[in-house]
Amino acid sequence: MADIERIYTIPLKDTMRVPRYRRSNRAVKEVRSYLAKHMKTPEDKVKIDQTLNEVIWARGDSKPPRRVRVRAVKFEDGGVEAEFAGQR
Repeated sequence: MADIERIYTIPLKDTMRVPRYRRSNRAVKEVRSYLAKHMKTPEDKVKIDQTLNEVIWARGDSKPPRRVRVRAVKFEDGGVEAEFAGQR
């Protein structure tokens, strides 16, 4: 089985429902759960790249981006690696 590579635009507007000091943490969790659902793998096998993490945390904890483009690669063992894919 070959590696599967896809690009997703993940909406993060639901992060605005939590208190300000938790929004970027919630955004990271939403990225992880979105990729686990769409790539059909458990959440603990989803790895988020440092560049994607820096994009989410760039404006601090209280103002994460509303959406983010992610390049996700699923490997044969079921692991998924996510990295920032350019424009927001």
